[in-house]
Amino acid sequence: QVQLVESGGGLVQAGGSLRLSCAASGSIFSINAMAWYRQAPGNQRELVARTTSGGSTDYADSAKGRFTISRDNAKNTVYLQMNTLKPEDSAVYYCNAIVKRVGIMGLYGYWGQGTQVTVSS
Repeated sequence: QVQLVESGGGLVQAGGSLRLSCAASGSIFSINAMAWYRQAPGNQRELVARTTSGGSTDYADSAKGRFTISRDNAKNTVYLQMNTLKPEDSAVYYCNAIVKRVGIMGLYGYWGQGTQVTVSS
């Protein structure tokens, strides 16, 4: 089993900052990639940022210049530093990981339970 636990969401004023964390645990051999998605009411879930085991990063256009994804491989944890937050950033943010599991062939995708981010104007 693999579990992803997010934390760090909350209510902030426009222009403020939040730092989200996602810790992976369980029967993990390695993690190929970790990513942050978000979903606002009435919208589909969208990719915000992702990082690979090699350290490469990608961002949605809406996040570039404001958000930074980082990873602590020793802790199997990924972070999302969000600066200059806007009301349109309000959503439930979900962590995703692509995992090689111990003793099992192939790659598996897992989702966290989500953490609420609300940005007031």
